[in-house]
Amino acid sequence: MNTRDVITRYYELANQGDWSSWVDLFAVDQVTDEQLAGHIEGQQTLREMMAGFPDMYASFQNVPRHVVIEGEQAAVVSHISATTHQGETIEADVANYFRVTDGRIAYLANFHDSVPFRAVSPA
Repeated sequence: MNTRDVITRYYELANQGDWSSWVDLFAVDQVTDEQLAGHIEGQQTLREMMAGFPDMYASFQNVPRHVVIEGEQAAVVSHISATTHQGETIEADVANYFRVTDGRIAYLANFHDSVPFRAVSPA
């Protein structure tokens, strides 16, 4: 897959809640700098982390609003709408930076307002 295909699939799988296939988009030695979860290295670490994601959210949508792709790099501005199992709603704008190598996400960094996520973040 080229960079555009990977980025398109990233959001499709997230919005389907198919977290196992979503993690498969990442390289085995991937690095993610996630604003809430911190620095994550390795596909298996990411897979273990995402296994608990459905327990946090009853619904989750991450809709791209603006996508810029240049070679192996992409920047996406999107909007997250989510609901926890306790009925709390989350609305947040997000900016993601991706580096895709050999058809896999090698690096991801995301930036968003963390306040809406306080309801689901560990205390």
